[in-house]
Amino acid sequence: MNAVPTGPVSGGNTDYRRIEVSGAQLHRFVAGGDVDISVERVDGAQALRIEVEAGTLADDPLRGPHFVLDRDLETVFAGREIQVTVRARAADRYGAEQMRINYSVGAAVESGWQTFPVTREFTDQSFTWTPPPRPEGTDAGYDYLGIRPIAPEKQRAIYVQSVVFQPMD
Repeated sequence: MNAVPTGPVSGGNTDYRRIEVSGAQLHRFVAGGDVDISVERVDGAQALRIEVEAGTLADDPLRGPHFVLDRDLETVFAGREIQVTVRARAADRYGAEQMRINYSVGAAVESGWQTFPVTREFTDQSFTWTPPPRPEGTDAGYDYLGIRPIAPEKQRAIYVQSVVFQPMD
């Protein structure tokens, strides 16, 4: 009854105009490698802490911290321009100066890493990308959103308060 949500992020049969991952839903995040993640209370709200050590993550978004987006979102987002907004800030300890975000459709196609500054205040950072249309006759799969602090040396950490996906049409 008091279990935290796990597994892929889904639209849950909503109208899909705005999918927000925040609060307890942040537990759906996957470490995907040698990463420390935890959901903590920060500035009065739940936030996901992501801490990485320099040189430990590969460029592949799935080999680092990420959300798995369920098949319903892959179906709705395919071929449509999507705005991804991440509300984040530098962590109090080992605070990063930048973070990277990458939307991936399996291992074959991705938005490429988008780099954003982070400060000690929560701010929204957004980018738009159009996932490719799904080929006719194929089953829906999973999409992924990788989020990570940039760690040029030692370790760096960020807090993520929310992630919002919005189709632009």
